[in-house]
Amino acid sequence: MKFASLGSGSEGNALLISSSSSTATLSGTHGTTVMLDCGFGLRETERRLATRGMLPSDISAMIVTHEHQDHVGGVFKFARRHRIPVWLSFGTYQAVRDTCDGVELNFCRDGASFAVNELSLLPYTVPHDAREPIQFVATDGKTRLGVLTDAGQATAHLISALDGCDALMLECNHDRQMLADSSYPASLKRRIGGAYGHLSNQVSGEILALLDKVRLKTVVGAHLSSSNNTPELARSALTAALAGCAAAVMIACQEQGFDWIDL
Repeated sequence: MKFASLGSGSEGNALLISSSSSTATLSGTHGTTVMLDCGFGLRETERRLATRGMLPSDISAMIVTHEHQDHVGGVFKFARRHRIPVWLSFGTYQAVRDTCDGVELNFCRDGASFAVNELSLLPYTVPHDAREPIQFVATDGKTRLGVLTDAGQATAHLISALDGCDALMLECNHDRQMLADSSYPASLKRRIGGAYGHLSNQVSGEILALLDKVRLKTVVGAHLSSSNNTPELARSALTAALAGCAAAVMIACQEQGFDWIDL
């Protein structure tokens, strides 16, 4: 299994997860590839896919975490254009139902795994200010990738879901002091730093420290704020939380995301 990002941040998110461990090519990928969220326009998504050696026809399914525009803004236009089925929670559907015409929809919910060909995906609920936000653990039966972005706090439920993964993509949205010192309005600071907002570097590190890391090979810090965080601060928090685990630490960026990571 492998995964790659087309971009990660408040201006748009999209993550590719593939059952293939070989290098993808524009004319012939192998295995099954799903796109988790899509916050980019049609042409921009196609352009970013090409940088990962992919065509729209290589995408078997699109999966939605929640209805905020940086995650869902491009999903239904892309799915409609390229005839790709979409999986989402019923709560998310209720929030975006006016944009779903002409798209094959499938509903998923916390704790109920579903398959897209060779890939199995387990949705789990997270605390975020959306209708029914879910995040995912993906597996091909051999390796496990845990994804956690857009959550306001750690919960026993999400820690249980992410235990024992081979790779993790963890939100490191902000540094608490940088957010406190920022020019953001007080209401926005409360929303971002609140229990249903976004994870700080510190909380992401606390989550990582609690997880079973025996199989862990790679940790990616994701969804960094361009104003209230730095890659260095996020990397430092994650590295400290590994406490002797030899996993590699990477940071996703808004412009390029990150290239394929093979598990």
